[in-house]
Amino acid sequence: MPAALKEHVRYPEYLFALQAEVYATYHMENSKVFYNKEDRWQIPLETYGDQTVAMEPYYTILRLPQEKEEEFVIMLPFTMYNRNNMTAWLAARCDGENYGQLIAYTFPKGQLLYGPAQIEARIDQDPEISQQLTLWSQRGSSVIRGNLLVLPVDGSILYVEPLYLEAQQSQLPELTRVIVAYGDQVVMKETLAEALAAVFGLQPGAPPQKEEGREPEPGPGDSDEVWQLVNRAAALYEEAQAALKEGDWAEYGRLQDELGSILARLQELAVDKSGLPAAEEQATPQQFP
Repeated sequence: MPAALKEHVRYPEYLFALQAEVYATYHMENSKVFYNKEDRWQIPLETYGDQTVAMEPYYTILRLPQEKEEEFVIMLPFTMYNRNNMTAWLAARCDGENYGQLIAYTFPKGQLLYGPAQIEARIDQDPEISQQLTLWSQRGSSVIRGNLLVLPVDGSILYVEPLYLEAQQSQLPELTRVIVAYGDQVVMKETLAEALAAVFGLQPGAPPQKEEGREPEPGPGDSDEVWQLVNRAAALYEEAQAALKEGDWAEYGRLQDELGSILARLQELAVDKSGLPAAEEQATPQQFP
């Protein structure tokens, strides 16, 4: 296969979905645990549109645990069987010599992480968000909740869900709000930049204010680097969506690469913000061919 073409080969979505479904049971290596299905996993549920459906694998750019650079992967999270808390996620690598390798990332059993269904429930229970969704639905429009993106962030999970508004006459969905959930926080803002800024305690578009005669203590919540990254990430997201509409896949890929690098840097800063230990201390990666 020509190198220029090989660079763009993606791991098959349907193959990965089948492997994930099987691995939800066959990750158990102890025969007694396997027989009793004590550690069985399941594909989590999410709200898409106005229906509750099983999550499907999705492609994204991220930096895998213990890796130095971002890469293109297809991934899917897992929750415990008949429970909604996050327990693991599985990714298939698509780049270069790592193509075809799978890596499973499991969280400690004693650590409680919200799963997709729990995040969807928290979105529904948020007074401000639920009130706004009800108001839009009463004005002759339909609210469409997009796919919930599950992004690993150094031992924790960052959730991003777009909201689209579709008028009954035009039937052309438009991105109206972006919901971001991280830790115990759930926020809904008009742009990705505003949502990320709210989660990390920043003011988008402007550097943090410094008290006269006193330098602020360094940290991800008040560093110049973080708000610059947040605003740049939002700009790249908008540019990538524009390139996608125009069918410019080369430009879309370039923008996604840069966006992945920025999110990776935010992942590093998020550890200090949340107080979580490093990823290798929080979860156990298992790599296999």
